[in-house]
Amino acid sequence: MDTRLTAPARRSAPGPGAAPVWRSARLALGTASALGLGRFAYGLVLPAMAERLSWDLARAGTMTTANGLGYLAGALATAALARRLGVAATFRLGMVLCAVSLAATATSAHYPALLAGRAVAGFGGALVFIAGAVLAPTAVYFAGTGAGIVLSAAVLPPLLDQHPQRWPLAWAILAAAAALAAALSWTAAGPAPVPGADRPATPVRRLWPVAIVYLLFATGYIAYITFLSAYLADRHASTVQTTVTWVLLGLAVIAAPALWQRPTRHWSGGRILGVLLAGIAGAAALALLAPVPAIVIVSAITYGATFMAVPAAVTALVRATTTRKDLTGTLSAFTIIFAAGQIAGPWLADALADRTTAAATLGWTAALCAVGAILAITAVRERLPPDHTEAPGLR
Repeated sequence: MDTRLTAPARRSAPGPGAAPVWRSARLALGTASALGLGRFAYGLVLPAMAERLSWDLARAGTMTTANGLGYLAGALATAALARRLGVAATFRLGMVLCAVSLAATATSAHYPALLAGRAVAGFGGALVFIAGAVLAPTAVYFAGTGAGIVLSAAVLPPLLDQHPQRWPLAWAILAAAAALAAALSWTAAGPAPVPGADRPATPVRRLWPVAIVYLLFATGYIAYITFLSAYLADRHASTVQTTVTWVLLGLAVIAAPALWQRPTRHWSGGRILGVLLAGIAGAAALALLAPVPAIVIVSAITYGATFMAVPAAVTALVRATTTRKDLTGTLSAFTIIFAAGQIAGPWLADALADRTTAAATLGWTAALCAVGAILAITAVRERLPPDHTEAPGLR
């Protein structure tokens, strides 16, 4: 079925019951693959790769930067690909690229090849994230990231703890999971819901405070999840502690849509973004100031319950203020901003950590997200409509 952005205007918007949560759950395999497996699982494989390949933190962070560059390229390309291929085909292409790139990462220990693999994973991830955000009828879509994190956390630390030389096998397992996710989500990528069809568009320039907040979030949050395992390893955390920490973080991501449903129904966009970013900043500061196992677990749960809710809230704001015609382009613009932050964040945090300790990466997350929280509360004026929780894509 054709899902091009140029589809005839006579197609009517699906009602709330026409796009069930089940479809969003299948599309959520996209965020599970693109983010949970393709991006965040790298933090679990990183200690083993760094040990076997003799990497410093700067080299490790450059791998994340390569993923961010690929994500930026994908964000720049998504709108054009969606116009040419259709939104559903763009989603499927991204899913295939994610699986292929993870498989390729398992085949070589050469640094340039690994960089290329991370870049392709980022490119495919952007296609999946943007196209899926257009297609998904409910916010369950964003919770898929947690499923990818839980799977990675349950499998990778026990595999790599005593045998770090098995890091290529870890990537092969991730590739197989991504291929399965692509197969299961393939037919879920149907027609896109119609957002904002009955309201005037808000010029993108009026969303500049949201864009700056999103940039600060992207530049800050990525350091925590990229170096969480390295931080635990520096403190000689056991395999059990590392596994439990990551699994609980992933479960918190899955629970986040339900946790934030009521606040997002009643709070302004600035308030919800401010609280979420303050939660991320507090989680990072908590692990930094009290690095004992129980506190770090609390930190990880708090982080998991908040960090993927930020893209969900920003997407909701964009949907609430953008017409159908402009939706993919506006989401692409915000994803470009997000990608730019993810490119700069790891490199800057790594450079700081190499001159101090790995704990500096947590301080980086805390500082930038705290600034973002203040800006969100004081400068973001956009509000969701009172009935946004019943609109397609925002429930």
